[in-house]
Amino acid sequence: MYDIRGLNEECGIFGVWNHERASELTYIGLHSLQHRGQEGAGIVCANGEYLFGARGMGLLTEALSKDQLVSLREFPHAIGHVRYATTGGSELSNVQPFLFKSHRGDLGLAHNGNLVNAVRLREALEDDGAIFQTSSDSEVLAHLLRKNKSSDRKTRMKSALRQLKGAFAFVVLDEDSLTIALDDHGVRPLMLGKIDDSYCVASETCAFTATGAEYIRDIEPGELITLSDDGIDFDRYTDSEKPNMCSMEYIYFARADSEFRHTSTYTIRKSLGKQLAREMDVDADIVIGVPDSSLAAAKGFSEEAGIKQEQGLLKNRYVGRTFISAGQEARERAVRMKLSPVRDVVEGKRIIVIDDSIVRGTTSRFIVKALRKAGAKEVHMGVSSPPLKNPCFYGIDVSTHAEIIASQKSTEEIREEIDADSLTYLSVDAMHDVYHSYGSRGQCDACFTGNYPIEIIDQVLPQEKDLKTKGV
Repeated sequence: MYDIRGLNEECGIFGVWNHERASELTYIGLHSLQHRGQEGAGIVCANGEYLFGARGMGLLTEALSKDQLVSLREFPHAIGHVRYATTGGSELSNVQPFLFKSHRGDLGLAHNGNLVNAVRLREALEDDGAIFQTSSDSEVLAHLLRKNKSSDRKTRMKSALRQLKGAFAFVVLDEDSLTIALDDHGVRPLMLGKIDDSYCVASETCAFTATGAEYIRDIEPGELITLSDDGIDFDRYTDSEKPNMCSMEYIYFARADSEFRHTSTYTIRKSLGKQLAREMDVDADIVIGVPDSSLAAAKGFSEEAGIKQEQGLLKNRYVGRTFISAGQEARERAVRMKLSPVRDVVEGKRIIVIDDSIVRGTTSRFIVKALRKAGAKEVHMGVSSPPLKNPCFYGIDVSTHAEIIASQKSTEEIREEIDADSLTYLSVDAMHDVYHSYGSRGQCDACFTGNYPIEIIDQVLPQEKDLKTKGV
């Protein structure tokens, strides 16, 4: 989800149609997706006559009280959302799912992704009389749906979706249907499942595991699915299909037990580590992975390189992900709280540290320093992804080049900055080879290569903006 003031987030969604425990299943599904959003959560339910919802700030257990969950218990249809936000975006009004009331019926909406033409659409809608209740781009879809005068629900939905540009995975709930839509590039993941005789949808398959649902398949780019009492309807809102799922979903965001096209993220990350071992010529005593998202890559590296893997870093489970912590000072504090070396493992050793990415360099710098303080003889850093050089406009909290160390410094300069003995990144070609070997039909690698698959309409890239300001 994208806040029009320039804030990017990574979110998780879940929905289920026609199940006697719909709100409970949605809560459980959202709990398994908590890694995708820790600053707000909500659930909206329907019963065939009207919609009712609850939402709040913080982790799921903080955002929704027991009394609120009890009030949702009797509803057979539900959608839910967990949200990340950055500075200025942590407001209850922006917590999803949104619930809109009108004489034409109630509407609940949850969105993962980032619309790149939301500002233009919003301005046009406001000029036409629309009044927005939030600063979120997600609200644009609701206004487009209400503006369309067609009596056919699917016609309204297709017309609205065709006006959107960017990355979006939507679940839309009304009194008598649940609609699922994915953008024509499929940038954000979205999965179809089934529990008992009811269909469900989730950002990741780990939510199906938690709820006991069967993972059916990945929802395809440009696909439009409608769940109702008539059953399930498969359709498309566009003939365009250009698969470009976010590479960082494979590398970092998704949980290790989640699957893409029936292959676990763990398996993919392990293969990325194997590829890195083939490209990294360093002799060492042990390999350690940065917990948790890098452990699979470290395992693959260890197996390929023939170097023993050890648990040289421990993670405090009660600290959130620093990649999206708001503010540099907060990120540095979180890293100190989150990771600590095991002296008995690392003392006197030549160590290869495997991490999945380096964004700002805060974590890597701390890890190297902490390992040396714990007695490590050498610290070599291996990264199971290419250098992250460019901002993301499709739903990840890296929105300017100034936030990204590899956009400002060479690999050698980064090595010096983090004080590692060596630094090796996985090549772009090797990364693509791994993805394609597991059935991926295309990835968005803009953060590595600068090749944006979807035109950035509302805002130019920061470097281009600087040039325009200077009159170039």
